Amino acid sequence: MASIHEHLESGLQRATEALVFAADTPVPAGEIADVYADVTGEERPSDRQVADAVERLNETYEEADRVFRIELWAEGYRMATVPGVAPFLKLYFSREQDQRLSRSLMETLAIVAYRQPVTKPEIDFVRGVDSGYAVNKLLEKGLIDVVGRSDSLGRPLIYGTTSFFLEQFGLKNVDELPDLREIEDILDDPAFNRERAELLQLQEEGRSGEETSAEDPDQESSTDMAGSEPDAAGSADRESDAPGSTDSQAVADEVVKPVDATRNPPDSQPTGDEQDDMKP
Repeated sequence: MASIHEHLESGLQRATEALVFAADTPVPAGEIADVYADVTGEERPSDRQVADAVERLNETYEEADRVFRIELWAEGYRMATVPGVAPFLKLYFSREQDQRLSRSLMETLAIVAYRQPVTKPEIDFVRGVDSGYAVNKLLEKGLIDVVGRSDSLGRPLIYGTTSFFLEQFGLKNVDELPDLREIEDILDDPAFNRERAELLQLQEEGRSGEETSAEDPDQESSTDMAGSEPDAAGSADRESDAPGSTDSQAVADEVVKPVDATRNPPDSQPTGDEQDDMKP
């Protein structure tokens, strides 16, 4: 009897690891169980057995000091790297393609995440400006979706976050979003500021190396003779270009900032950040 149990456990672990590794999206436990039963002809394992298989796999990864684990995100299992290697990946992918959300998109996404289901007029009221462009961009990116219509006057569309949002921010569900007290604790944590500083330094070193290799030797020597003064504007631009953290904290940070209710009425024109998004 023990050998049958061990066979099931071993086979289920192999199947789970293969499916999660090959899939582009999180794989639900029920789907893993169905595939395993269809292929082997054995009794369909329960969701608990699939979860146990994932736990055993993660223990194996940890014992072997691997940099990945299987996480439960958006009601499904997916492979992800451990937090310790995040600075390397963030710098690497920031060089490949900068896919950060602008300030206006982060504001809008934070409002939807924490107040969902929410209508566009409600988003506009909180932000103090028209959010049509930001809402449309978030719809295009698949981070939010229409979940219904309100019963209020005009029956405006109601928006909520998607499973893709949960996947991108490493959440099982929206209940895992940090509350305001947790946000304040994280922002006051010296380790958080130290990690951010290390990330900025890594990116700055990478940019400096690229600029040095691309400079002309004659121009470099003339610059040395003439001397140089710190460029405050350039420093600010480089700091603003630092890769943002793709986690639930980035969304939550936006709701901590006070909203000025006396701002101008909603304007249909995109804001400065939104105009940056429209640039190719």
